[in-house]
Amino acid sequence: MIATICPALAQTQRPSLADSFRLGSGGGVLCQVQSNDHDSAIRGMFDRSWTLVCRDAVRPVGKFYALRGPDAASRLAEIRKGDAACDDAPKGSNIEGLGLVSTMQCRMTNAGVGYRVYAHQKGHILWVAEGLAGYDSALKLGLRTIIADRIVTGQVSVATTSVEDPVAFSRVQAGTLDPDQALAEGYKRNTSGNYAEAAEFFGTLQQRADPSSRDAERYGEYLVNRALQQSNLGEFAQADALFAEANRIPTADRVQSRLRRNFEALHLLNQRRYDEAMARIDQPVIPVGSASQMANGLLEISPELAGELNTGVPVGERMGMTDSLALTPRERSIFLDVQALQIRGTLLRLTGKASESRAILDRAGNDVLAVRDGRVISVVRLRSQILAEAALSLEALGDNAAAEAKMRESLSLLEARYPQTIAVNGARARLAAMLARHGKSADAMAEYRIVVKNAADNRSATTGLGNLLSPYFSLLADRIPGNPSLVDDMFLASQTLVRPGVADTQAILARELSEGSGEATRLFRQARSLERDIERRRIDLANLLAVPEKSSGLSTAIAAVRSEIATLENDQVATQAKLSDYPQYRAISGSVLTLPELRASLKPGEAYFKLSVVGQSVFALYADQAGATGYKVPLSPDQLDAAVNGIRDTISKDEGGQLNTYPFDVVLARQLYTDLLGPVNARIAAVHHLVFEPDGAMLRLPLNLLIASQPGVDAYLARSATPDADQFDFRGIDWLGRTHSISTAVSARAFRDARNTPASNAQREYLGFGRNAPVSSAVRVSSTRSLSGGGPSCLWPASEWNKPVSDAELKEAQAAVGVGQSAIVTGADFSDTSVMSRTDLAEYRILHFATHGLVTAPRPECPARPALLTSFGTAGSDGLLSFREIYDLRINADLVILSACDTAGKASVAATREAGVATGGGSALDGLVRAFIGAGGRSVLASHWPAPDEFKATERLISGLFKATNGQSVGDALADAQRALMDDPATSHPFYWSGFAVVGDGAQAMLSRR
Repeated sequence: MIATICPALAQTQRPSLADSFRLGSGGGVLCQVQSNDHDSAIRGMFDRSWTLVCRDAVRPVGKFYALRGPDAASRLAEIRKGDAACDDAPKGSNIEGLGLVSTMQCRMTNAGVGYRVYAHQKGHILWVAEGLAGYDSALKLGLRTIIADRIVTGQVSVATTSVEDPVAFSRVQAGTLDPDQALAEGYKRNTSGNYAEAAEFFGTLQQRADPSSRDAERYGEYLVNRALQQSNLGEFAQADALFAEANRIPTADRVQSRLRRNFEALHLLNQRRYDEAMARIDQPVIPVGSASQMANGLLEISPELAGELNTGVPVGERMGMTDSLALTPRERSIFLDVQALQIRGTLLRLTGKASESRAILDRAGNDVLAVRDGRVISVVRLRSQILAEAALSLEALGDNAAAEAKMRESLSLLEARYPQTIAVNGARARLAAMLARHGKSADAMAEYRIVVKNAADNRSATTGLGNLLSPYFSLLADRIPGNPSLVDDMFLASQTLVRPGVADTQAILARELSEGSGEATRLFRQARSLERDIERRRIDLANLLAVPEKSSGLSTAIAAVRSEIATLENDQVATQAKLSDYPQYRAISGSVLTLPELRASLKPGEAYFKLSVVGQSVFALYADQAGATGYKVPLSPDQLDAAVNGIRDTISKDEGGQLNTYPFDVVLARQLYTDLLGPVNARIAAVHHLVFEPDGAMLRLPLNLLIASQPGVDAYLARSATPDADQFDFRGIDWLGRTHSISTAVSARAFRDARNTPASNAQREYLGFGRNAPVSSAVRVSSTRSLSGGGPSCLWPASEWNKPVSDAELKEAQAAVGVGQSAIVTGADFSDTSVMSRTDLAEYRILHFATHGLVTAPRPECPARPALLTSFGTAGSDGLLSFREIYDLRINADLVILSACDTAGKASVAATREAGVATGGGSALDGLVRAFIGAGGRSVLASHWPAPDEFKATERLISGLFKATNGQSVGDALADAQRALMDDPATSHPFYWSGFAVVGDGAQAMLSRR
């Protein structure tokens, strides 16, 4: 038992005596060879088999054998037929230390990628290494190691350049051809609280499945799981549509009927529709039926169970494990009924029936322990949730001491099984919030610090924990005036608050990176594999530490596991250090900065201003070279949303399909400045470049249009009260953007990365795209698939392509830069397929897309997939350059200009979560912008609302950028162009000049050559 969890000891043993041993040294891919005594090729006690596991792949990539007997080669060949086709005759090849070795070149039957077999007869033993051809160096090194029976040094590399189909090879590496494994990973991420990643796994499975096949019920399981993840992320319209699609699939399966009941009830609970949730829980489900009986100590399979086995029980029913035994459908049904009790108890507590809630939860706790004497590991989180709900019920009844004890029990149970996971952080945050409510501030802050430290150290997030963390921010804000050092704690905590939409975007882009090719992809998969191994070893350590009877053997095992965890963590640090060189990883990384690190990145005359929406409160943090402070904003998120809506309604309001502009609400803009920036007004006046990291409703509003002083407001109001006054003349207003260059940051780390990234060494200055070719109304086009993978419900109308943006600004920019240093692509040449196929994108410092940005979805129930509208190209073109496709581009641009319609502005509430928004509308800040940064862009210029054509405002603004003086920064060049429009009475309304935001580092040079 102990030996199976101590592979760290194996490195000092002969490989033949170890359960596993590490393969490879001197950098490169990290691989391990693991003994496999259950391989079907083993016939006798002297036969050996191993699997090759490398950390850049989520499934084994090779096998090794030491077999005896004259039929060894033939039985391996028979087994191999299920994985690979080997049509060519064996040939000889030389392997260092072995000499001539028989070699066969094969292909995997289900993926079409290379598969290689090496065989070496030595005495009575046939030594074999076989696996993916891309891991040829590992196969050779492993074969040499097992034959020599000692660790042979050498570096493992993945030979992707020799792979015929890199895409297919990458999918095999990423494990995407194995639905069972993907489903398991989806459940695992859900259990640990990674809802965005879980949604991506279930979504991928759903897209690959065939709902009309015999696996229709499995398809239904994918749907309801994805629906619940979308609900957890706040995408309620999409969840409704997914549940409706699942319910159209008939089921007579007791597990599936309970999954649908529970998940739909949780979805309603997420929306606070408590009565409807209770009604859904009360709806009947298929009876559990009779249990399989034991006769003479043997399992008797009932006709009901036999039918389920013969028809292929969904893999999700085998996810709960204890003592290496899978849960039966009956047991899983019982646990789902326990979950229904827990949901009922929660609903009773939330509707003021604490006594009834406690009784129901006690029953749920007893029922969950009745199955296999409570030894089922997979329901630990359910047990923890029941205990936490019981604690809240006790608190509602006034028994605070008992409530705290129950909440600590909930945390301890989860911590023992899933140490340092998001789920544990959630449980600890619930305890901390309870302690804060009970006036135990010091204890609460201590628990909160552990939550934040774990999230920061593990590069995870506290997504969905805003309400629980809000007391921590309030405690810090109250104490910062007397203890300024606490602002460091507030800053660190604020960076772990990742909005659900950002988490969703990061999960999608992470999946894209994982399935790609190249060194960044290899390192990313290796980092993910190390992350899983570290989590597993932490669980092993927790289990060992929980053993009541101590012994010398146990102490040795504990020391070995701790040593292995340390080794894995060192490998992870080294891997992430290498990954940080790649913009694709930096765009999705959850790494954080300390406040001193942020302040060190600021130049004289610069400041960083960050907003954080935490539960029902808003907090602000200000930092410059002189110091930092944090405070609570005197607005709730709803009040902030109302203020932003009020201002935006005077800028660009959609009324019956017509965009109208009204006299700007200067009073509201001045008040919002006071609410947000009033406490640091004097410090802001002393800086020139302000970096703003928005949150909540301020994602939809540029900071530059807030009003920094009152006199100009008073003068405007007095002037407007006179007869025949021009209410659209806003000259004389002290806009924040008049005196400050303003950059927008998606995160502090992203800003620091943009600042530290060397300037582009591209040889040409400017490449512009725009004026797409219109299409016929008969063309069917879509930006996203429907929820089942296709269909008319999510199609974009052809009319979207029939209002191309003028290319005048592209020509102005080209004229300013010079024809020899620039190029323009318009009309039919500007298609998604042509952009993706270009090999010269990295040769330009500035990329400019003058086209419409589709950041909404055609319908609220459709998934939003931000994209830039293009012409239609060759086969496979959909007339859209999606944010996934943008992320896979290879660019080397100091600046990407998106002078498109609403590329950073408000879209539908339900459809723009992926673009980085939690509630109250959206922005493409973390969709299109993050994708361009991941592709290799340093900064992005994007618009908050439809770019105006009147008075040639946008054309003047963009052309003004390209009039930058030698060495002038992007931010200063933009501010100069904006001031020119501010000072023109026709364009002094913020609609004309304030919509564009520099996302990244606005202090970088606009043009490299003049």
